[in-house]
Amino acid sequence: MPDESSSLSDLDDPVEDPSSDPLFSLDEEGTTHDIFERKELLKVGHVPESGRIVGRDAEIEAVATELRPVVQAEPPNNVMIYGKTGTGKSLVAKHVTERARRAAEAQDVDVGTVYVDCAQHNTQTRVARTTTRTLNDEAETGLSVPRAGIGSGEYYDYLWEILDTCYEAVVIILDEVDRLDDDDVLMQLSRARESGKVNCHLGVVGISNKIEYRDRLNERVKSSLREEEFVFQPYDANQLRDIMNHRRDAFREGALTEDVVPLTAAFAAQEHGDARKAIEILRHAGELAERRDDEQVSESHVRDAQEWAEVDRFEELLRGSTTQVKFILYSLARLTEENPEEEFSTSRIYDHYTQVCEQIDANVLGEHRVYELLKEQAFLGVVESTRTGGGRGQGSYLEHRLVQDTSVVLKSVLRDSRLKGMA
Repeated sequence: MPDESSSLSDLDDPVEDPSSDPLFSLDEEGTTHDIFERKELLKVGHVPESGRIVGRDAEIEAVATELRPVVQAEPPNNVMIYGKTGTGKSLVAKHVTERARRAAEAQDVDVGTVYVDCAQHNTQTRVARTTTRTLNDEAETGLSVPRAGIGSGEYYDYLWEILDTCYEAVVIILDEVDRLDDDDVLMQLSRARESGKVNCHLGVVGISNKIEYRDRLNERVKSSLREEEFVFQPYDANQLRDIMNHRRDAFREGALTEDVVPLTAAFAAQEHGDARKAIEILRHAGELAERRDDEQVSESHVRDAQEWAEVDRFEELLRGSTTQVKFILYSLARLTEENPEEEFSTSRIYDHYTQVCEQIDANVLGEHRVYELLKEQAFLGVVESTRTGGGRGQGSYLEHRLVQDTSVVLKSVLRDSRLKGMA
């Protein structure tokens, strides 16, 4: 009997010469057709140099004005940045804080910077741990900060000691700050010096997609923060085109046809000026060209990449939905495919849904439950439901239609293993 603990290297049919393995073979240029030159320029989270940041000069200057005191080891102002996804909030915050750190270093001022993604680190303990471990220089402090096993209070104790040992000022970016479980983090950081816990100057840059976030804060936190607020507006089509053009050297010279950048910018402008989505579409279009062994990225690659982005967005919208919801949406999508201009009653959708469930041997929900799930999807913006009169003696009832494109819905729900055979 084979040893179950054997490594991957012990698998059958080993390749004698790894460099000739056809599964990972490369030609002399590195790939069949080199599409990318500097692919890192298209990665989400990449902070480009100043010359590549487009359409945010005023915002950069405004944020820099609030953080400028750290360069002279003075207390910075706290900042709150609002705006829709893809409007450059995180990019500007990272760019300005890094430039402030370098400018301070040139003046022999020790400034630390920390970036915390509150979507992942959404509790006070996680934020305190990430901030403390990021700022700690064990060689200088002699402190070894544990990854686990202690609470937020102990992490803060470590943090205050580290700050006074290593820094004169620190700026902490809390991205998606509205995802925090509570606002005690903001209270701790904004009042640390005032309450005598630390001598180091602390500045907080909060970033949120929700402009109403401040209204939810505790009054004591609002008073303590006394932050400056900035709202970033979406990019327009011209700015998006400039952003894409500043990423052209991510590709091999001549790899992009002339219509790629304008089309990518146009798609992103339709999506409320989301530069992040534009960059993702451009990157994915290049990857599609590579997979298809095409010499250039063309309009067709961009259109396919845009559809991929739409499916991804729709799946994000459906995250956490049950398989039964996908069966219902599949049924509505198939009805829509056959009759694009129609809206459909709950009973008509239910009839199609029961047929689908019978085909794949799945449990069938009651019609009222399907009605409730359709209303939930209307709340999420996936379906639009309107009440209509059924004519004399029939009363009123709901009719439903898909808000999302039918092909996007079908491609998304068909990724569910239960429905794959229905394609």
